[in-house]
Amino acid sequence: MPLSKNFFEFFGLEPKLCVDADALQKRFYELSRQWHPDRFSRKSANEQAEALEATSILNDGYRTLRDPVKRAEYLLKEDGFPIGEQRSKDVPPELLEEVFELNMMLEELRSGDEDARGQLEAARGNFSKLQSDVDKQLDALFAKHDSAAAKSDSAKQVLQEIRGLLNRRRYIDNLLRDVDRALHPTTAESVEERL
Repeated sequence: MPLSKNFFEFFGLEPKLCVDADALQKRFYELSRQWHPDRFSRKSANEQAEALEATSILNDGYRTLRDPVKRAEYLLKEDGFPIGEQRSKDVPPELLEEVFELNMMLEELRSGDEDARGQLEAARGNFSKLQSDVDKQLDALFAKHDSAAAKSDSAKQVLQEIRGLLNRRRYIDNLLRDVDRALHPTTAESVEERL
């Protein structure tokens, strides 16, 4: 039987947005033992290749499914609701003024105005709160999605709402990254290099 490349199927999970982290980790360890390449060292080349492929799916799937945002983006993509790239024209309207102010603060800091540093710290706090608010809204929508019948109109409507919030969250993440780069240029660069 060919391996399923769908992470939920591979882990034997229903495609839900709320996942029990402990159960997911336990399943990861079970599948890790089952597909560990050392167990296939004396098997045929095809079986060894299958074990390597399974290990790759397992690791990618675990990284995706254990993170609520990545899990939601994955489920949306699988259900035909891709998130898409963020472009400047996609700025959420309610953030336009804050983005304009942030750009002004960043420019002031670059030109040597250290007073902008305090303003950027305040902006960072505001963006962190916005991100936290979006995460709370996502948690509520995840539960709403999981209680709706799969593939129903209500589940599709919830996925549309989730997609909008994920796009907003991604935009806020980018703003936080820009602020962090300006406030801590060497730290931000070393973190990005590790990613």
